[in-house]
Amino acid sequence: MCVTRRELCLFVPSALVSTLMAQAQSEQAASLPSAMYPFQKLVVHTSNTTEIRSVLKGKLATGESLEVHETTLPPGAMPHPPHRHEHSEMCLIREGTVEITVNGISNRIGAGSVGFVRSNDEHDIKNVGPTPATYFVVAVGPGAA
Repeated sequence: MCVTRRELCLFVPSALVSTLMAQAQSEQAASLPSAMYPFQKLVVHTSNTTEIRSVLKGKLATGESLEVHETTLPPGAMPHPPHRHEHSEMCLIREGTVEITVNGISNRIGAGSVGFVRSNDEHDIKNVGPTPATYFVVAVGPGAA
């Protein structure tokens, strides 16, 4: 069977679209499913005096890595020294008062507040209040999952 250039030009785009759609469906199937994470079912891991509850970790349907965990720090505690990484993070403060330092600039925030640290900015977090501080970390981007 002979195929003309015109027929080939009509066939190639449709084959490409079919391939891209199959790839997108495959990525969607491998992504995190819709789910609920009841607090009482989150497993507590203790590191020094810090309590960490992993919530979820994986890839979104759009390809980004996502990781969410909750941390509780006693007064005066830090979960780790200042550091930087490729993914971005949001800290959603549930209770207590924390100090988040980003590139040497410190800010105190309390319950209901949100701190955002973009990719590769040096940062740390410390409980500066008289009671435990609890916050969720939402990490998005390379290395988050």
